[in-house]
Amino acid sequence: MAAAAEPTTLVLAGTGKTGRRIVSGLAARDVPVRVGSRRADPPFDWADETTWEPALRGVDAAYVAYHPDAAFPGAARTVGAFASLAVDCGVRHLVLLADRGSAEAERCEQAVRDSGAEWTIVRVGFITQNFSEAFLVNLVRAGVVALPAGDIAEPFTDAEDIADVAVAALTENGHAGRIHEVTGPRLLTFADAVGELSKATRREIRYLPVTPEQFISSLTERGVSAGYGTQLAALMVEVFDGRRGHVTGTVERVLGRQPRDFAEYARETATTGVWDARAESSRGA
Repeated sequence: MAAAAEPTTLVLAGTGKTGRRIVSGLAARDVPVRVGSRRADPPFDWADETTWEPALRGVDAAYVAYHPDAAFPGAARTVGAFASLAVDCGVRHLVLLADRGSAEAERCEQAVRDSGAEWTIVRVGFITQNFSEAFLVNLVRAGVVALPAGDIAEPFTDAEDIADVAVAALTENGHAGRIHEVTGPRLLTFADAVGELSKATRREIRYLPVTPEQFISSLTERGVSAGYGTQLAALMVEVFDGRRGHVTGTVERVLGRQPRDFAEYARETATTGVWDARAESSRGA
């Protein structure tokens, strides 16, 4: 009789900021991994429920990262439907990526808890790599980071720390039924963070507080859809009111090390050239 296939872990948004790091972390532990993305085989698309069941076949655990964001309207309904199907397909453990302080993300959390699976919640705030791997990279290159965030302090959370905590939750005992609230080691305002980027790149980059309307306009001018820009601005208005202005000891407790500091991220990332002002024009952005 042939041996049963070893259970697979599905990583949704498996090519994204946290997902690709989780895929690498699981592979390093010799855990069979299935990447959940539209270009994977089988493909996975949050907007197409017919892709969900094939992606869940033979899966024992899943990292659930909703696209575009667990804090966006309608996320909880979709995440709940996926979680219920996952349990029906035999998935034992769900690890959900959720936004700290967002009402819709809290509804996502409840939907996963109600699914009947073992669950772990990984709550995060503003992901540091948004400055280099997402919507802010071109603003950094241009030298002005304009956001509707005022002077609120945020414990910027590094994607490496998020991924390592998620990998631990997916592969180790003792994480079921736990909420891991992951933060960086200190609070910084966006002006502080952009100052670190300026120092690391050795050129002037400044932070400009703007209204939500100005922020949406700046995104649409760079090709971002108005719908996404509006939802992103609404999320920033919701959470950048001081509610996330504290750090936690989660990384040290779960991983036995300190979380990565923003200044270290800025120094290391600057060496890649991703923030070179010439990069934007060379890529036609």
